[in-house]
Amino acid sequence: MTGISTTHLGRTGLTVSRICLGTMNFGPRTPEDQSHLIMDRAIDDGINFFDTANVYGGRGATEEIVGRWFAKGGGRRDKVVLATKVYNSMGDWPNERGLSALHIRRACEDSLRRLQTDHIDLYQMHHVERSTPWEEIWQAMELLVAQGKVVYVGSSNFAGWHIAMAQEAALARHFLGLVSEQSLYNLADRMVELEVLPACQHYGLGVIPWSPLAGGLLGGVLAGASEGRRASEGVQTRLADKRGAVDAYEKLCAELGAGPGEVALAWLLAQPAVTAPIVGPRTIEQLETAERALEVVLDTEALDRLDQIWPGPGGPAPEAYAW
Repeated sequence: MTGISTTHLGRTGLTVSRICLGTMNFGPRTPEDQSHLIMDRAIDDGINFFDTANVYGGRGATEEIVGRWFAKGGGRRDKVVLATKVYNSMGDWPNERGLSALHIRRACEDSLRRLQTDHIDLYQMHHVERSTPWEEIWQAMELLVAQGKVVYVGSSNFAGWHIAMAQEAALARHFLGLVSEQSLYNLADRMVELEVLPACQHYGLGVIPWSPLAGGLLGGVLAGASEGRRASEGVQTRLADKRGAVDAYEKLCAELGAGPGEVALAWLLAQPAVTAPIVGPRTIEQLETAERALEVVLDTEALDRLDQIWPGPGGPAPEAYAW
């Protein structure tokens, strides 16, 4: 095992690697045998934090791939801090989506079966459910924790206000509540700095950024415009709008002697609220590239130049837009 650095997940005592292995590509873009090899390599390299979701791969397919990997034995399950999610539609009938107590309970049982495990280490709400009261959500999560089926609860795609509401409701019930928030966060998408990051820091939530390379925009798009997600219509449309920034960014990365993807991840790792960016490799080579980001040290000058190229909202609210 190599020296992948670790940290605590938010205010908890749970130790996780500073890179989180995302599994969204397992199945749709990466065959199962290659997905298993990537997970083996991640464990060998010291990455112990794996993220998936019940909806990935098409209503459970990716969870099943991960479950069959666990079933190979060799201590695989015990070595992994396993995170999955609940919220999205898993069927065509009523109550097969959302955060009702009924769906949370059923979705958890289904995920446990697909993942071939008896517990989920981090059970994340994939989106806020505005029509379900927090008393109902927390009652369902408390039961799963009491049953030993869930250890920690997290959120994903929540606003700062939602995090505050969730935590205050949990505190009133003497429940630990949220321990993490998984948000869209990268150099080109910094809106969470306004409200979400301050809320996470106040309540002690670890931040787990998804899409750390902005869908490929920050991964060396100029040099590899015909490859992978970087060649997609969405990335190419965004590139046309951000061409000047991308050009300046890739030139700076060349000066720093690091790849654009490595610099993008290193920048996230330098943000005090961030626990571990989620990387979603399609190949072992992409995993190796992500791991090299841990060796990139950005000094104050480099961080300032990155802020100039990719300016954020101006800091936390309200100072970002008022006085």
